[in-house]
Amino acid sequence: MDVALEQFSDTGFQATTINQIAKQAGISKGLMYNYFNSKEDLLAAIINRSLNDIYLNFNPDHDNSLSPDEFEMFIRKVFSLYRENRKFWKLLYRVMMQRGVYENILNGNLQTINISGMSLKDFSENMMSLLADYFTRKKETAAPDYDPMVELLMFSNTVKGFAMTYIFSEGLYPEDYFEKMIDALIKRYR
Repeated sequence: MDVALEQFSDTGFQATTINQIAKQAGISKGLMYNYFNSKEDLLAAIINRSLNDIYLNFNPDHDNSLSPDEFEMFIRKVFSLYRENRKFWKLLYRVMMQRGVYENILNGNLQTINISGMSLKDFSENMMSLLADYFTRKKETAAPDYDPMVELLMFSNTVKGFAMTYIFSEGLYPEDYFEKMIDALIKRYR
């Protein structure tokens, strides 16, 4: 899985072959098929492994409501995962941009993606629903012109944009910039 992650991340999912992965891993192609039915199943296993880390830190008490403390903890954990698992995030963003691959995953064509009992689509919808609820509840104490959907979209796009810049531009920002970004997001959206 680690070799496949490296290959998919650097070369792209569609351009990487099972032969290349097996050769790099020092195993036979046949042995690879003892563990995974297809390249898609291998990709699904990599996605499962990494997204389960996010699930464990998103709404940790599973009460279907994010508190400000849970929101802050989630942001800190996600950014920590960006830093620790740069190759995975590079792969995931590349997969999301490859025509047809992400749609197949999101629409359940890869049945093996299962994040704590949920399909990727259900997992994504659940996360967005909890975040939408979090930003909606903030309206009670916000300025009259506060728009929860605008705030949610700004938050989501800021995180994605920073993640993509960080992941694909290694060494572009000094380490303290990373911490400053986390603190600014928390200050703005907590």
